[in-house]
Amino acid sequence: MSVTDLCFMTATEMAGLIRSGELSAREVMESHLAHIDRVNPRVNAIVTLLPDRAMASAREADEFQVRGEPLGHLHGLPVAHKDLIATKGIRTTFGSPIYSDFIPNHDALIVQRLRAAGAITIGKTNTPEFGAGSQTFNKVFGETVNPYDTTKTCGGSSGGAAVALACGMIPIADGSDTGGSLRNPANFCNVVGLRTSPGRVPVYPSEMGWFPISVQGPMARTVEDTALMLSAIAGPDSRSPISITQPGSMFRHPLDRDFKGVRIAWSQDFGDLPVDPAVTTAIDSQRSTFEAIGCEIADAVPDFSDADATFKAWRAWKFEHHFRPLLKTHRDQIKDTIIWNAESGAALTGPELSTIESKRTRLYHRVREFMETYEFLILPVSQVLPFDVTVPYISEINGQQLDTYIDWMKSCYYISAIGLPAISVPCGFTDEGLPVGVQIVGRHQDDLGVLQIAYAFQQATETWKRRPVAVI
Repeated sequence: MSVTDLCFMTATEMAGLIRSGELSAREVMESHLAHIDRVNPRVNAIVTLLPDRAMASAREADEFQVRGEPLGHLHGLPVAHKDLIATKGIRTTFGSPIYSDFIPNHDALIVQRLRAAGAITIGKTNTPEFGAGSQTFNKVFGETVNPYDTTKTCGGSSGGAAVALACGMIPIADGSDTGGSLRNPANFCNVVGLRTSPGRVPVYPSEMGWFPISVQGPMARTVEDTALMLSAIAGPDSRSPISITQPGSMFRHPLDRDFKGVRIAWSQDFGDLPVDPAVTTAIDSQRSTFEAIGCEIADAVPDFSDADATFKAWRAWKFEHHFRPLLKTHRDQIKDTIIWNAESGAALTGPELSTIESKRTRLYHRVREFMETYEFLILPVSQVLPFDVTVPYISEINGQQLDTYIDWMKSCYYISAIGLPAISVPCGFTDEGLPVGVQIVGRHQDDLGVLQIAYAFQQATETWKRRPVAVI
């Protein structure tokens, strides 16, 4: 088996071969490090690499296995952590020059759980400054490019993770999602990103334990690998007050399900959002696939009124809280879009937030009632195709001017506002070879159902198998 073929093996198959002894953790790690050395300079996805530490951990993993110790479900799999997620003893910059040399003294809970399941940390993946914006560039490491066209963006903010996966540099990766940061880069890079239900993957430490807009979750090349990783990072933790009590092991079962007669709603544009026609064409071409797996499709969409105002208010409120101290001490080192977002939060009043929360509750119930009829909602992930990597953000779509740097991601953050699980799964390619994903949204806390229908769709299309030009 060539190094490239090994690195493009699914995480599920790779983990099985390690457990059976047909592959060693050392062989797997050596192959990935060699592949990273060849490919990463072309795309800049992994920004802090730890080859010596990774190899030492791989040797320990093999010795652990020889002793007959019980093995975790991710035993021997290389993993990279988003550079927003704290890793003890490993530089964590948040994509900001303010923290360019920062080394945390603790691991985030998601990192602890991945290691407890046997995954081996290989390094950190690139992200926009403080994860703000769905385009991965910063002043510390520069830009991460799309592996299917290196003149284009990979999206963000989990952009480095998506590119590393697409290029075979790692089999699984963690990410986070406020307004689309697990879904948008997966969509742009032909991989899978799951925005989990709030509390499905407990977030700790966190200054905002009840905050439901931002979540952490898994990314991988396939749906079954995404579920495998989720099985390790999901499950209750008393330190997260919104953590869901169901165990992560529920995601370790086969994803096969009969979708005959399952009703799904289909919308090209959420009712009124501008969407690039090439995105619509790619997604509509797969409508027959959902029909072929048994789904009954209706052109319908819930009333998303107030989703925009709700998301922007709570995002601004979070930014104000998080960046208030830094704006006093390092304002000149923070990008203008973050300053604007934080100052928007400072301008919010108590009555405004209470009104927003009331509207958000009504929004949730409108969508909930809609989804009593339809089990899933099929939507675009992003409203545009991957765009020029030198463009910070999209300012117009189909001639319609956008007001803020995040408006082009309404197709993702409308879903964030109501806290439903959503996945981006590879759907197709444009004539120019750019990936397009489809967004599948499920009912309240039905992460498993979302994975099951995404798996059925993936098995029928196999779009994920197309490798990017950057590794050829």
